[in-house]
Amino acid sequence: MTESTEHPLRPEHLPGCLALSAAAKWNQNEADWRLMLDIGRGWGRSLADGTLIATTLVLPYGSFAWISMVLVHPAHRRQGHASRLLRIAIDDLQRSGLAPVLDATPAGREVYRQEGFRDTWSFKRFYKSGSEPFFRGPHPSKTGSDPDFALDREAFGADRARLLRALRQRLPLAAFGEPNGFVVGRDGREAWQIGPLVARDEKTAIELLESALAAVPAPVYVDVVDHAPRLQHWLQAQRFAFQRPFTRMVHGAERAPGNEKLVYLVAGPELG
Repeated sequence: MTESTEHPLRPEHLPGCLALSAAAKWNQNEADWRLMLDIGRGWGRSLADGTLIATTLVLPYGSFAWISMVLVHPAHRRQGHASRLLRIAIDDLQRSGLAPVLDATPAGREVYRQEGFRDTWSFKRFYKSGSEPFFRGPHPSKTGSDPDFALDREAFGADRARLLRALRQRLPLAAFGEPNGFVVGRDGREAWQIGPLVARDEKTAIELLESALAAVPAPVYVDVVDHAPRLQHWLQAQRFAFQRPFTRMVHGAERAPGNEKLVYLVAGPELG
């Protein structure tokens, strides 16, 4: 194993965090990292010259916490860095009485299962490339008020209004709300990300998503739950391409927090 030092993640590590995102071809930008470090805490491993080679974050949400950004530089993988930081995060959350939750890629899912995580529900990432607007001229659009995040507490299982307000401020043109749902989005390193989207029914979800997509050009990511096949089919009709699946996993519990039937787009695997 390459010799490295373990340490808390702090704002001075932001350049290294961004370099790790870029090396992994993940979408997080500086605003994402700052937000996650602001609402949570993390650990890293750095070489003697200060190069950050691995990270893990936890984002507390009520009675549970999100494990996020389990990331290792490609040149330093398979040396135990991710497993070590993951165990530190799990131990930290258990001492705090918080249930660990995360969204896993297929490769990560096998690692997490060995650490005691169990599958709950799943979603898929869809991607639209290019740079053109989704709709030219008149398009259906919601004219509702600013998002009311009260429904999110039921859907997600905790109050994360602070996170949602931060996302709304980053992309206000794609934030829509009405009595039966809301959607927000954000900028990313390589694409816009629309989500979360929470709604009482799939018709409302499609209308909200259509309005959000009308506000931004491609490239765009959307992470769509598998219990909304109509929404996935609608996106494919808009020439979105399937990119990868994710599985929501929990540690020490039977099911994920909240009511997944109200969730149509997640905020992203790093945010929940």
